[in-house]
Amino acid sequence: MSEKRDYYEVLGVGKDADAKEIKKAYRKLAMKYHPDKNPGDKDAEEKFKEINEAYEVLSDEEKRSTYDRFGHDGLNGQGGFGGGQGFGGFGGSGFGGFEDIFGDIFGSSFGGGFGGSSSRRRGPKRGADIRQSVTISFEDAAFGKKIKVKINRSEECEECHGSGARPGTSKKTCPTCHGSGTVQSVQRTPFGNIASQRTCSTCDGEGEINESPCNKCHGKGSVRKTKTIEVDIPAGIDDGQMIKLSGQGEVGEKGGPRGDLYIVVNVQKHDIFTREGYDVYIEMPIRFTQAALGDKLEVPTLDGKVSYTLPEGTQTGTVFRLREKGIPKLRSNSRGDQYVKVIIDTPKKLNEDQKELLRKFDESCGNKVHEKQRNWKNKIDTFFKNLKK
Repeated sequence: MSEKRDYYEVLGVGKDADAKEIKKAYRKLAMKYHPDKNPGDKDAEEKFKEINEAYEVLSDEEKRSTYDRFGHDGLNGQGGFGGGQGFGGFGGSGFGGFEDIFGDIFGSSFGGGFGGSSSRRRGPKRGADIRQSVTISFEDAAFGKKIKVKINRSEECEECHGSGARPGTSKKTCPTCHGSGTVQSVQRTPFGNIASQRTCSTCDGEGEINESPCNKCHGKGSVRKTKTIEVDIPAGIDDGQMIKLSGQGEVGEKGGPRGDLYIVVNVQKHDIFTREGYDVYIEMPIRFTQAALGDKLEVPTLDGKVSYTLPEGTQTGTVFRLREKGIPKLRSNSRGDQYVKVIIDTPKKLNEDQKELLRKFDESCGNKVHEKQRNWKNKIDTFFKNLKK
């Protein structure tokens, strides 16, 4: 770069920033502009060089003090990466805070000089979770039921007891990673050698290999089996809700715990009832004479038929409530309510005698009985009178 920027500006910190703030700012920028994350990007390379130069100076108390007093000239080409030295300090021991920072970026040593390889052999691993759907009736969802569910899951191999090795044999140390579970590779870059780690492909991170795999599980340590699980469906469960059965999922690896089993409940629609929360709703057709004269109705509920006295003069669409006749609430002794909406069923086919009786009935009523119709007519008349004004 033709002119060096202020080191504090490069890291985006104030001149009063403490060592912790400087390190945090550098860590963020180093991870953003590192060449491994920006292959072939020359601008990123320059940025990376610049922020490392700034950090080398500002993270060293003596160099920072000199820089604060005299600026770039005060370093005389010894601070930062001046004098054509490039990244000469990497891979050596003079960069203090770089080791843990680049460990965050790569998860391994940087430049071959930060602590060597580390073992990453796989330990016990929890088994995967299983998700299984079941379909139950509306009534079973309301009142609960024990059901049996078949699932296909992994079980520990009975022949090798999960080791994956043929009985009488044992696993051998992986010749590729020598038991560490990881292998290192070193990449030469303009900024020095960068070492990175990856999972060993020979042993898949186990650190060991089976020279004589188990005949039954073929070295996996587990086999697929169909298992029948008893599931307790709680009263009040709704469509789409899940039941968690801990430890009923896939078998773990290397002695790890099993995963969990999640039962997703699908509730069938009912021919009569619909549900909203813990309340149930029905629409009940009634005759005109029942609505006009009143009647005793037999109303279906989830508990059976109940009697309800319909008052005379009931209008179509009227809703009445039956307390505690809805869905039992989860983990509670109370229940929702049932709401019954009555719909007047107008006859479509009448014989002449029936029609004549209705005409006589209508004539006898006049305007005294049909209150809603009379009020409606008055509103219409008023509306048209106002239009003429």
